[in-house]
Amino acid sequence: MAGPRTAERNGRRAPVARPAPPGPRRRRLRRPDRRTVVLALVAAVLLGGAGTWVVYGSGWLRAERVTVTGTRALTPAAVREAAEVPLDTPMASVDTGAVADRLRSRLPRVAEVDVVRSWPHTIRLEVTERKAVAVIRSGRRYTEVDREGVRFATSAKAPAGVPVLALDTGAATPSTRRFGADRLRREGVRVAVALPAPVRRDARVVRVRSYDSITVELAGDRTVMWGSGERGAAKARALTALLKAVPEGRHFDVSAPSAPAVADS
Repeated sequence: MAGPRTAERNGRRAPVARPAPPGPRRRRLRRPDRRTVVLALVAAVLLGGAGTWVVYGSGWLRAERVTVTGTRALTPAAVREAAEVPLDTPMASVDTGAVADRLRSRLPRVAEVDVVRSWPHTIRLEVTERKAVAVIRSGRRYTEVDREGVRFATSAKAPAGVPVLALDTGAATPSTRRFGADRLRREGVRVAVALPAPVRRDARVVRVRSYDSITVELAGDRTVMWGSGERGAAKARALTALLKAVPEGRHFDVSAPSAPAVADS
């Protein structure tokens, strides 16, 4: 059998390298000619212009109605009036941020609002109203206060199940001089928010005498000495335990939640 092919090199026979088998042929990519590029660009511009016209210039995607959800005390008509959503304008041009700002500034009862485009013709206003956790009485009027201390509505009648926030501090007391009336009211609101739900329903007055002397007056001439607004969750747990252990109690003290006390008279 014949061996590998060889060649003479310096008097010796050296193997001759075989040529490598040809590899796969590469396909040459053709560049599009200038006419094709120009036509593609013209088509893109036309499509973009048509899309812009559909969104902004045609009557297909225009704001025609406004819907309102989430209202309790407010009426949908009042919300729509305050929102001033521009109708018969392109949906895309409606400034949803400006609509939301108008609602929050004109209707203090509105805590949050989502302004949503519901294509093709509807602007949806999803409203979250503030909820009163206490009221401040001034003469025969009641101002509702939410959990953040925001005073947002005044009426001749207090809402049911909401305690009155009474500030029994004089302008010259050390607590008032140190913390200020607004800070003391916020502490009272903290206490109202921290009350356990069953107690909150029975709460009639949250009375603030100083920063660390806040008392909750319940139905049936019962009282809860709460102390300051600090450690609200621990005080709520201590009060719940006391009410279960001594349901006939009249005076509860949770100002030191690790050592709560109760008296029946």
